[in-house]
Amino acid sequence: MADITIPQDLLPQDGRFGAGPSRVSSHQLDHLIRNASLLGTSHRQAPVKELVGRIQGALGAYFRLPEGYEVVLGNGGSTAFWDVAAVSLAKNRSAHLSFGEFGAKCVKAHTTPWLEAPHVVTSEPGTRSELTAVPGVDLYAWPHNETSTGVMAPVTRVPGADPGALMMVDATSAAGGLDFDISEVDVYYFAPQKNFASDGGLWFALMSPAAIDRAFEIAATDRYIPDFLSLTQAIENSRLNQTLNTPALTTLLLMESQLEWMMSLGGLTPAAEHCAKASGLLYDWAESRSDVTPFVNDPSHRSRVVVTLDLDESIDATAVTSALRANGIVDTEPYRKLGRNQIRVATFVGVPLGDVEKLIASLDYVLENL
Repeated sequence: MADITIPQDLLPQDGRFGAGPSRVSSHQLDHLIRNASLLGTSHRQAPVKELVGRIQGALGAYFRLPEGYEVVLGNGGSTAFWDVAAVSLAKNRSAHLSFGEFGAKCVKAHTTPWLEAPHVVTSEPGTRSELTAVPGVDLYAWPHNETSTGVMAPVTRVPGADPGALMMVDATSAAGGLDFDISEVDVYYFAPQKNFASDGGLWFALMSPAAIDRAFEIAATDRYIPDFLSLTQAIENSRLNQTLNTPALTTLLLMESQLEWMMSLGGLTPAAEHCAKASGLLYDWAESRSDVTPFVNDPSHRSRVVVTLDLDESIDATAVTSALRANGIVDTEPYRKLGRNQIRVATFVGVPLGDVEKLIASLDYVLENL
């Protein structure tokens, strides 16, 4: 690859466009430093519990939680929550919409000796199908947004589902950047390293009264549930503004600062509108060129927070992303397991429109000079 130096006036102010972990802002680092006295202190004492309580309250306001919904948190990130759900939320059988890496891993977690084989609706990468009601299914699960492929799905209850069936949505890359009605879902779970611009290691779940009741119902049976995967223990600890095991306080402080900033924008709807504009710039740019194509063919399925763009076979995507990286624009590589000749760009709430416009200018320059 020939060396390419992108002119300074074409470069974004911040070159981090990764789909997670995402860019951390200077105001978050300032907030961390101002509250550094919390680091290295007990998470069972008032200062840390008050921090957790503030985050729970802010999330409740941001997502417009109805009466009775609770903000539950635990250790381990979204990956751990797949197993939490398999032992603490699914009674007999689950149904899944699988259209990417996270959806497939959720299916795997629910393929267990104590549950019936899950019902799974799969689709080719870059597409998605729909879930329909299946008799005997008590938990329906799907991702709001697939980070791996850049496909998003609506958050709506499955028509005709059995009475009492729960709706569970993986929201790690969607949470905070895609608007929806929380009353359409019973469990909306995510880790904070995407739109909330924090580190991993924690999961948050917005839970309906029905989901909370289900967790306690299962816990009262003879099913073996390890403490780490016990949703009832997480609920009870969350009601005390704490987690079962020691949480990462840096993660909580970074998230608190980002949440305050996101609330200052006006909440979820304005934040989602920003993401739609940012992703729209990239989709429009791709459609204006003959050598770049949105990977997701159906515009209504295209993610507004993770944009995947295929490059013509005459262009080496690795050469493009390498040239960008050499100029300080990083993490535009595609999801490794897809194996496609493409670029992937996060357009989370914290990514300014101006930086997206500069990224496009830099891409034009690289494509012209390769």
